[in-house]
Amino acid sequence: MNFTSELGRMLLERGHVSRQQLERAAETAQEKGVRLEEALEQLRLIEPSLLLRTRAEQLGLPFLDALDVEALDAELNSNLQVSFAKSHLLLPLWRRGSRVQVAIADPLNLAPLDALRVMLSAHVEPVVVPENVLMDAINKIFDRRAAASQVMEGIENEEIGLSGDEGLENLDTDINDADDEAPIIRLVNALLAQAVKERSSDIHIEPFERHISVRFRVDGVLQEIIQPPKRFHASISSRIKVMAGLDIAEKRIPQDGRIKIKVAGREIDIRLSTVPTSHGERIVMRLLEKANVLRDLTHIGMGDQALYAMSDMIQKSYGIILVTGPTGSGKTTTLYASLAKINSPSRNIITVEDPVEYQINGIGQIQVNTKVGLTFAAGLRAILRQDPDVVMVGEIRDKETAEIAVQASLTGHLVLSTLHTNDAASAVTRLVDMGIEPFLVASSTIGMMAQRLLRVLCPHCKVAAVPTESELRQLGLTMESFLARGPGHVYQPTGCSECLDNGYLGRTGIYEMLVVDDEIRQLIMDNVDSNSIKKRAIKKGMLTLRDDGARKVIAGDTSIAEVLRVTQDDMLDLE
Repeated sequence: MNFTSELGRMLLERGHVSRQQLERAAETAQEKGVRLEEALEQLRLIEPSLLLRTRAEQLGLPFLDALDVEALDAELNSNLQVSFAKSHLLLPLWRRGSRVQVAIADPLNLAPLDALRVMLSAHVEPVVVPENVLMDAINKIFDRRAAASQVMEGIENEEIGLSGDEGLENLDTDINDADDEAPIIRLVNALLAQAVKERSSDIHIEPFERHISVRFRVDGVLQEIIQPPKRFHASISSRIKVMAGLDIAEKRIPQDGRIKIKVAGREIDIRLSTVPTSHGERIVMRLLEKANVLRDLTHIGMGDQALYAMSDMIQKSYGIILVTGPTGSGKTTTLYASLAKINSPSRNIITVEDPVEYQINGIGQIQVNTKVGLTFAAGLRAILRQDPDVVMVGEIRDKETAEIAVQASLTGHLVLSTLHTNDAASAVTRLVDMGIEPFLVASSTIGMMAQRLLRVLCPHCKVAAVPTESELRQLGLTMESFLARGPGHVYQPTGCSECLDNGYLGRTGIYEMLVVDDEIRQLIMDNVDSNSIKKRAIKKGMLTLRDDGARKVIAGDTSIAEVLRVTQDDMLDLE
């Protein structure tokens, strides 16, 4: 079959090129001795992806315009040379029994497919993928682990011993400059640098019977990075504990510490936690970049309703404002944004936190230290003797702290704090369960806000889609209300090099703001359940977490699946 004439006919029939353009490309191809598609690309007469899709259709091969790297079979690429993959632009994707599907940018280049068939001892089935998409996937699979893999090769050939203060001189320098350090130090530095590059919020190092699992949490979702052999666990653990100034000989009890590093000029604070498990110490590091700390209330995803209510409440001279949600839902960011908005020389603002995540100029911040008796309650009691106008308590954990916070609000102080509850109305129940009388809760509390963090769709690769009535129903919408509020479509994730093939890039908040007015205050005094308070607030116009998530779906910021993932517990039956 004459592939060139067949391809040209298909392009012409589908209206992708005109006859004049096709003739021009054919002449160029003949003059330069290249294929028709190469001439079309050189003359910029057609989009490369459209041309490749038509070529795949002509050959009867599947075509993919995106690859989910996390879903690929990692074992297929474990022995593949990166130079081979890049030079021939191919990548094994999945194994299907005795067959392996292989992504390739040039489906007419059969020689590397034959070589791969021998290498994998399997029949290969080509899948056509655009060159840029394929190269991005190859880079991610091979380059993502390159630094750690190189270090692992060095470790295999060296005996590592780590003791004392080895490597401490590098703590306040760019960790990328430590190329001459011991392999274990380079491995840890490589992991930290890669975590910062991929915008990770946490690094998990978990020992198992035969290996170590290293995972990054990116935009709230854990992803495995490498699996070093188990014999290196003690050295990795010791290195990290030395960086944090912890006792490397003590492995029987949990330890907490902090590390300060610079990665490519960016200052990173790391909160370290170790706990003993049956297979060794489990390590979790939370990465906090100082440059990202102070965010304005208008930049954390609040809708107009929640933003107006929060801005109004933080200007009051007394009362308690509670921010609720699970760990990692952005409560501290919201509190810092609120304090930054009202921070001025005319206000005395003092906080008691565990830990103090970021230093804020103009605000007195106290670090909880339970070893010497400086608890939240003790710190709050001391703060009240410092003539404060505004007090922030990192978390209300017990009756004593709650009682002092209530008394502080009733004696003319604005108190901001957090609670671990699923929704805003449950904060009332939580305080009553702690032993605070309902009338005191009603008298002191001026507002409660629940929040979650959800992932934002990557603007570079999100694609439009029409939602089903079932999907809209789960968001609390009908097709009529959806069409009335938005453009008639939503967006879904795909994945590209910008978002590391996750489909999402960054996170934003969704909020449920319950303002305590006279009617809500009476319900609290009557000690009704939290569902009744929530239903009444909704009838008065409160948007639930899922309502706010639906707003972001309609705006094109996130996907329906993401909203449903983070609001699974927001299923209040209003019937």
